[in-house]
Amino acid sequence: MDGVSTTETAEAEELERLRVAAVDGRRGGMDDLLRRLEPLVRRRVSKFLPYQHDAEEACQDALVAVATKLHTFSGSGSFAGWVSVVASNSARTTCRTLKRRGSERPVETIPERADPRTTSVIAGSRVDLLEALEALESEKPHLVEAFVLRDLGTLPYDEIARATGVPLGTVKARIHDARAFVRQRLVEQQG
Repeated sequence: MDGVSTTETAEAEELERLRVAAVDGRRGGMDDLLRRLEPLVRRRVSKFLPYQHDAEEACQDALVAVATKLHTFSGSGSFAGWVSVVASNSARTTCRTLKRRGSERPVETIPERADPRTTSVIAGSRVDLLEALEALESEKPHLVEAFVLRDLGTLPYDEIARATGVPLGTVKARIHDARAFVRQRLVEQQG
């Protein structure tokens, strides 16, 4: 084995040990697990949310979801992959919430300083991608999960197949179709 594989294996084993301790209700088990997961979750949500405060909000929401839904981890795929799914979903939910908050507030006067709670998603460099992703979710929802896990969550194809419960070929086809859809939306948005 090379150094990377050994490191990844050791990390996976440590996460599994911490997961089991948390599920078994060992004293400090959940705290230890969440502390260990926080950097992984923060990296995942930051791929969606470039504004630090938004990423922190999504990270905290994801960690709460991990803690409350830990018992639902089925063991198909890696635990880190499952956590990546939870983090990705949390980031997307946070993005939707921020956009909704921004659109619900009437703007009577232009503020002297921009309010980061309403401008972060709008000003972020990933707005076009998030809008294309929302369109994908609306028009072709069956493609979203595989696309998000691969292109935003950077999970390997086989891990995505295990996480979604669909064959590897189907995962690859869904990602291909989603990329084509998103690419077209991005071209349309720029035109």
